[in-house]
Amino acid sequence: MLRGGTAVLRRAASGGGHGQGQGQGSSLAQPLEPSLLRFLVCPLSKRPLRYEEATNELINEELGIVYPIIDGIPNMIPEAARTTQKKPPAEGSKESEQ
Repeated sequence: MLRGGTAVLRRAASGGGHGQGQGQGSSLAQPLEPSLLRFLVCPLSKRPLRYEEATNELINEELGIVYPIIDGIPNMIPEAARTTQKKPPAEGSKESEQ
């Protein structure tokens, strides 16, 4: 079915397949393989996700859900996700101050 995607997932899970011991002893989070974004969608909404490099997370802005990426592997289990601190804009708040 997704033969190319399976190969990418295997490469991402194995640390890219280059350099023995790569990433061992490192406290830095392993980033997501960029080519995985083509295949990943939110398991709840089935919509594409946005990768946030600064926090190493996948974000569904529509639902306000953030999925963690652990050792380069996205944890797409809804129970593992957190909600964003997104505040809805207050209607007329800026206009009434001016």
